[in-house]
Amino acid sequence: MNETILHDTIISTDDLCVYYGDKLAVKNINMEIQRNAVTAFIGPSGCGKSTFLRCINRMNDLIPGCRVTGKIEIDGLDINQKQIRMEGLRQMIGMVFQRPNPFFKSIFENIAYAPRFHGTKKKADLEVIVEQSLRKAALWDEVKDRLHESALALSGGQQQRLCIARAIAMEPSILLLDEPASALDPISTAKIEDLILELKEEYTIVIVTHNMHQAARISDETAFFLMGELIEKDITSNIFTAPGNKKTEEYISGRFG
Repeated sequence: MNETILHDTIISTDDLCVYYGDKLAVKNINMEIQRNAVTAFIGPSGCGKSTFLRCINRMNDLIPGCRVTGKIEIDGLDINQKQIRMEGLRQMIGMVFQRPNPFFKSIFENIAYAPRFHGTKKKADLEVIVEQSLRKAALWDEVKDRLHESALALSGGQQQRLCIARAIAMEPSILLLDEPASALDPISTAKIEDLILELKEEYTIVIVTHNMHQAARISDETAFFLMGELIEKDITSNIFTAPGNKKTEEYISGRFG
């Protein structure tokens, strides 16, 4: 378990609900997420944890018929306001998905694409961003002589670390990870977990995981979701050794889910 001291809220929600058409998928979530900590979302499939994760960078806006009510604030700013610029929000909040999804480009261009799009044009500046991002993602030493080869030639675990490097190239403050190791082998999974523990020194990390052992290993706080509701959120050691809710205890002990 981790011993991070938690005291500085960066994300908070107030009665957050998500509807898909008439279906209420996430119900009245009130939560605080701490800065420079790893917060894990656990729960059975379809319980709302990924839907809630996508609220944090408004990815649900892209889903037809999806409607979000309530409030979600990042550093006190209500991100559901109409005047919020999506480009600026998603620069501040990087996201990595379940399966590695590198662009059909070189390793270098995967990292340089977004900084170039947002105005960084000098080759020397892009080279610095690419190297720094790959170093932070613990990938530089493995690919520094292959930067102009296709990213698709990398292994699955390397591709996922490349996607993390691509996300942090824009210098976000928050990283959202939606089951980032579920498609990887145990060795690659261990590398991703080690990387997450290093990255929390610079970033706030929120991870959805089906792997309760993974949540126990890498997170500072854990939130348990069930049927669209937040059942319990606490310091991870408490969730796994002395949960305050019977439903949490039943899920942790494998009695359902």
